[in-house]
Amino acid sequence: MCELFCLSARRPTRATFSLRRFATHGTPVYGRNVDGWGVAFHEGRDVRLYKEPEPAGDSPLLEFIEQQSLPTKLLISHIRRATVGPNALANTQPFARELGGRMHLFAHNGGFDGIVESFAASAHRFRPIGDTDSERAFCLLLERIAPLWESDAVPALGLRLAVVERFAAEMRPLGIANFLYSDGEFVFGHGHRRTQADGNVAPPGLWLRHRHHASPAASTLATSGLTIHPNEQQHHESQEMALLASVPVTTGGWRPLAEGEIVVVSAGELIHGHAP
Repeated sequence: MCELFCLSARRPTRATFSLRRFATHGTPVYGRNVDGWGVAFHEGRDVRLYKEPEPAGDSPLLEFIEQQSLPTKLLISHIRRATVGPNALANTQPFARELGGRMHLFAHNGGFDGIVESFAASAHRFRPIGDTDSERAFCLLLERIAPLWESDAVPALGLRLAVVERFAAEMRPLGIANFLYSDGEFVFGHGHRRTQADGNVAPPGLWLRHRHHASPAASTLATSGLTIHPNEQQHHESQEMALLASVPVTTGGWRPLAEGEIVVVSAGELIHGHAP
């Protein structure tokens, strides 16, 4: 099963060790997620996207990214275990497309039986580059939401959320449908089901952690090895942060999303949904 992770923060922050912790889910020793990894840093309307069709735990590129420790307010990463499509860069997530003059990102955990038939009936404004059901689902979502971005005005959150909710409801009958979708302003996290430790496929498929940090000091969660550093230029300002993950990457403070639940976060704030 693939792994999803999102960090959304009010202030630019550097998450150094969290990526390495996330990458351990991609090593053959740890688990089965050995087919690729990707991480995207949003910068305004654009993204810095790095990905490779090989195990994250063995990646010199990922080590380089951690050493650079780029400040960001929004990070989305994905570890892949291939179920549809070969190991290839085009099949590695997160997927990115331009819409409305900004980059949109999508990362999916699960599988969609019958997505090819659903995609065949679409208008094909957005077309997949690779072979995965996840990318086809992303193209379908973009086609559903594209009319909202046809004018120069930024669409209201309620309109965007309604499209994402209908899309999620359409995808759930096709298979496991945990996903993260970002338009650069909001991140929509949809929780469904996943293969749990006991081998059963059941909820939760996604977890949420939301916290305010009054102290400007680095927030260190020693139990997970996750260290989050504030931007040195904003060391006097408080921080608000939201994390979404396939499984909790720290101890305490996490809430499982109910089956079919969607939460929305932006700049560390929980916009839609309830906090842990």
